Amino acid sequence: MARQVSGQESSVMSEGSQRILGRDAMRINIAIGYAVANIIKTTLGPKGMDKMLVSDLGDIVITNDGATILEEMNVEHPAAKLMVEVAKTQDKEVGDGTTTSVVIAGNLLKKAGDLLDQNIHPTSVIKGYELASKRAEDVLKKLSEKVQSDDVETLRKIALISMGSKGVGSESEKAKIAGLVVTALKQVLDKKDGKIVIDQELIKIEKKAGGEVLDTDLVTGVLVDKEVVHSGMPKNLKNAKIALIDAALEIEKTETDAKIEITNPNQMEAFLKQEEKMLKEMVDKIAATGANVVFCQKGIDDVAQHYLSKAGIMAVRRVKKSDMEKLARATGAKIASSLDDLGEKDMGFAGTVVEKKIGGEAMVFVENCKDPKSVTIFVRGGTDHVVSEVERAVKDAIGAVSSSLEDGAFVTGGGSVEMELSKELMNYATEIGGREQLAIQAFAEALESIPRTLAENAGMDPIDTLVSLRTRHKDKEGKYIGVDVLAGKVGDMFKNGVLEPAKVKRQAMTSATETARLILRIDDIISSKGKSAPMGPGGPGGMGDEM
Repeated sequence: MARQVSGQESSVMSEGSQRILGRDAMRINIAIGYAVANIIKTTLGPKGMDKMLVSDLGDIVITNDGATILEEMNVEHPAAKLMVEVAKTQDKEVGDGTTTSVVIAGNLLKKAGDLLDQNIHPTSVIKGYELASKRAEDVLKKLSEKVQSDDVETLRKIALISMGSKGVGSESEKAKIAGLVVTALKQVLDKKDGKIVIDQELIKIEKKAGGEVLDTDLVTGVLVDKEVVHSGMPKNLKNAKIALIDAALEIEKTETDAKIEITNPNQMEAFLKQEEKMLKEMVDKIAATGANVVFCQKGIDDVAQHYLSKAGIMAVRRVKKSDMEKLARATGAKIASSLDDLGEKDMGFAGTVVEKKIGGEAMVFVENCKDPKSVTIFVRGGTDHVVSEVERAVKDAIGAVSSSLEDGAFVTGGGSVEMELSKELMNYATEIGGREQLAIQAFAEALESIPRTLAENAGMDPIDTLVSLRTRHKDKEGKYIGVDVLAGKVGDMFKNGVLEPAKVKRQAMTSATETARLILRIDDIISSKGKSAPMGPGGPGGMGDEM
């Protein structure tokens, strides 16, 4: 990048830097954004296909989850990274609808590109998109139906639809997992000022390959992926009194360097006896509380293990901090930082604590707690890849159901709500003067990309489907009409039980609009990385390798 200054050529940027200006920069960014949307749009809906992603190290991920695909793809182009951010935001906020948000964002960019080709200024397009997004949010509120925490059937349908696109097996397997997710969320939800608050961290997901997907189960307590420390300890206890200790049951080494001089064997024996006595006293303190199960966050000395075993106490060591907190929420125990603080009132309760061998590894199940505020979903499946995909499906279902409960609203799926919003925005566009109305129409058309993609993925004719949907949505009773991918025609989504959280749709539109706005404001790409700068869709470091 050189400029003439007083007849001399002056270089502002380092050699090998690249710069793309104006419309070229916009065209490249739009092309990249739309390309990312095209990569993952084939995964949308229950008839969506999976992607196999292979890393540099040869690790394989087979998934249908939009956020996982984009993260594992390791894209280089800055515009592509912005699209990945859309999926990540959607995943963090609502845990579902990642593919939807990226497909809408990609189509908003493509439609904007068409408008820019007609010499409409980017700021007019951005203004129109913002107006459309705000109007769409207002219409979405009117289209939403209410849902309560005791409406189990509706919540199960929402969970089922969120797992619909994941290849987690048969309908019976999905139905079972949906039921587990709803039960788990109802168990951990809290009410604050009349509003439902859900901490998803309180639902632990533990996975282990082996068995089949139907073996996936809900543990009304916590599953700890550790084994009992001593073979002589009981492995199955009923009516367990549980102590949670965040201190080492070992002889601590001195903080400062110390030297102990021993001059004869008697002193040595006395020294060892003293250590043993201290460890026995530790165990006695625990036994005095009436505890018969100990979960220790730090280490347990071999001698202490022996005394615990003699006292008939089951012990597990080096338990993760997150697991300790979940155990406290599930059993009602208090975590003690010192044995001197440990009292009977700090004990937790569980109906059973049992060590089971699962897939050749021992695990401790803390079950049948009275009113556990933390539960575990134990995911099973034939192979590691199946288990990982079931885990992603469970996370999506938890995200979808908790979003519905916190928001208290749901809408119909299958592209029906997008078609209704598109119809309303087309009418709204005619009320708005100026060039913004063209952008509002473009936004409405971009929303139609969801039912169009669903139809494509189900092997239906997308144009016939869209025409049919537009016609049906003109009727007053047509607002629930969407793409019935299983029957291969348009149908009533409310009757079919295709329900989705309103929050997922709202977040998808908001994230997509903000990303489109961000990308459309860019008219200059300056890359100082040198020759490997990721500048163009097929250039070095671009997305040519990804597609």
